Amino acid sequence: MDPDDHVCLCFHVSLRKLRNYIARENPPVPSRIADCLGAGTGCRWCVPFLVRLHDQHRAGEPMDLPVSPTEYAARRARYRKTGERETPDGDPGTTPTDDSPDGSPGGSPDG
Repeated sequence: MDPDDHVCLCFHVSLRKLRNYIARENPPVPSRIADCLGAGTGCRWCVPFLVRLHDQHRAGEPMDLPVSPTEYAARRARYRKTGERETPDGDPGTTPTDDSPDGSPGGSPDG
């Protein structure tokens, strides 16, 4: 994904904005990334991707999402239609709940 591609499609939050926010603010838990223009609080499709960026930052790794914007948007469209999500690696995943133990934002797929 290129830096100017949107990770949060609901609120048009780019990978560049998220990288800068995470590097500057060093959020202690992934859910605090929502403070960056509301990322992850709309349909919640991007939540696993936000968690991945947070994990990469905490591990001292470059923050990147190896998915094309076209595939990302297609996967989100499937999620919006079916409510079934895929993980950032493309594997079937689950919808996080509000009481996620890792502190990540969660909730119903209806947002």
